[in-house]
Amino acid sequence: MPIFDLCLAWEWQYDEDFVRVLEKACENMGVSLLQVTPHNLDSILRSLELNEITFRALLDRASDTNQQFLSLVEWARTHHVYRINPYGYARQSWNKAGIHRLFTMAGLHTPFTIIIPPYCEQPEISLLNLNIVGSIFSIKPAHGGGGKGVKNAARCWDEVLAARIEFPNDQYLLQMHVEPAVLGIRQAWYRVLYCGGESYLSWWDTCTHHYTPVTQEEEEYYCLQRLREITCQISEITRLDLFSTEIALTAENDFIVVDYVNDPVDLRLQSKASGGVPDEIISAISHRITQLVLERALVETTRV
Repeated sequence: MPIFDLCLAWEWQYDEDFVRVLEKACENMGVSLLQVTPHNLDSILRSLELNEITFRALLDRASDTNQQFLSLVEWARTHHVYRINPYGYARQSWNKAGIHRLFTMAGLHTPFTIIIPPYCEQPEISLLNLNIVGSIFSIKPAHGGGGKGVKNAARCWDEVLAARIEFPNDQYLLQMHVEPAVLGIRQAWYRVLYCGGESYLSWWDTCTHHYTPVTQEEEEYYCLQRLREITCQISEITRLDLFSTEIALTAENDFIVVDYVNDPVDLRLQSKASGGVPDEIISAISHRITQLVLERALVETTRV
């Protein structure tokens, strides 16, 4: 029976370049790769159920948007497969309101935040004192990514009431505006990608969404090692192996986690998309994924 080291489930067309880089990393490390897409999902599921094939590790980049892949995810769970970002933990991380509470309890600094109930549960809501979030604040639905439903630079209660109707089944977060410090020529706003114990730091332009990798010299000169510590702590809290987060450094030298957890991570290449991840970071993450498969899939296999 063929045994694949890593199963990659994907369907987003913009993942093609990442898949190509991961294929190369797997080839270099001697890791066999099984790709599952909507085109072969049914046949792969049949082969798994008939014990014609199997795999040791799963990277799921499809079930969050296509529930048909949940059968593959469930098969991996019941067969003790090592899962990068197990579905249950990943789903928990999608709730910004819940993650906010976990981060706060763990002592991570987050923006001052008010959480309000879904419109469908409580259509009428009393006027709240917005002083805690300041004169300028963000309005964010608890679920969703890519900035959907997010309103930055909000200033009044009427904007909150209007926003609640857009996603009536979701909680909303009202977050204080965070003003980053300026270090050199850049704002001290960072997007950090994390993969299996390794953190990849980048300056993040909140207007253009452009990544610029933090150099080792910059990390040392500006004392940015705390970014790695925070990101590792986020991994411990969420139990995720692959995610991104946004962290701002204020003029008061306070590191504030602004955008808590992004999963799945947008892994478009910067050479192909202006808002993509630097190619060298994509290569490093792909290499680290293959290492995780070799390190942890074998451990899971011996436990069965």
